[in-house]
Amino acid sequence: MNTILSRTDLAEDARYYEYTSAVNPHLPPVPIELYKSKLHRTGPTRIIPLDLSSQLGCAGPATGPTVSASYLRICPNESLTTTSSASAQLYYVIRGKGRSESEYGVIEWRPGDVFVLPESGPVKHLAEDDTALYHVNDEPLVTYLSSKPASPSFEPVLYPGDRILSELKKVSEEPGATTRNRDAIILGNPTMRQIKSATPTLWAAIVLMNPGEVQRPHRHNSIAVDIIISAEPGSYTLLGNAVDDEGNIINPHRVDWESQAAFVTPPHLWHGHYNESGKPAMVMAVQDAGFYEHIRTLNIQFTGLKTTGREYKA
Repeated sequence: MNTILSRTDLAEDARYYEYTSAVNPHLPPVPIELYKSKLHRTGPTRIIPLDLSSQLGCAGPATGPTVSASYLRICPNESLTTTSSASAQLYYVIRGKGRSESEYGVIEWRPGDVFVLPESGPVKHLAEDDTALYHVNDEPLVTYLSSKPASPSFEPVLYPGDRILSELKKVSEEPGATTRNRDAIILGNPTMRQIKSATPTLWAAIVLMNPGEVQRPHRHNSIAVDIIISAEPGSYTLLGNAVDDEGNIINPHRVDWESQAAFVTPPHLWHGHYNESGKPAMVMAVQDAGFYEHIRTLNIQFTGLKTTGREYKA
């Protein structure tokens, strides 16, 4: 027999807010943060959370309100097990060779590979060499909803590093490539019927920057937790709240790129990429953009096309 709940008790926790003062609540902003590669280069086998939960005021570990990123350092011939309540996980092999074992089977990997897993039990990573993996999942979103994935929503997929490079080369040489904002590919999964994304929540784009190239500012509603695949001094990102009439970022914050380091691009900020190093540079942007695409709110905006010369004026 169902218990009849007291109207008085149920109403005790009700709150009422005036609309215009409550419609845009003040939330701690997502900070711009750089996590240098030295964090995963030495030391024992371990998980290195890139944790901003104290700044965000949310349950940790969390690199953003909906995503959590970490470095996994694994010494030669050792293993490391990761566990999470995430609905989607993405791994990028920064360096090393080995395999990952889960309830779905064994995935063998090498430098430059990307692979994705749906919700799962523990994942055991075994390294043959000195290894570092970049791991991103959507556990903060699942935790916020106090939910648990009901069932896997996609199949595991491996994106071999050499295939990623060949596809990136292909799009950069296509007719009309010079009229785009950037040379980049988005990793896809056939399970995603409407959106072009690696998982329902996590979206990954690999971006190539040639020497002297400027990728003009853009912005989006998703957070980006970027891993810098390769870069020399002189490659960097500028970020800011606004752009001027020529599309240049006003009072920008500069993040200098470092190979095998990661950085956080907060939602809504204009950001452009600049390569003055004299050598090609590459970055992989991992975002919660799959989630935003599904609810039709990603809203990517661009200020212009990529250029081969330095246009930004501080």
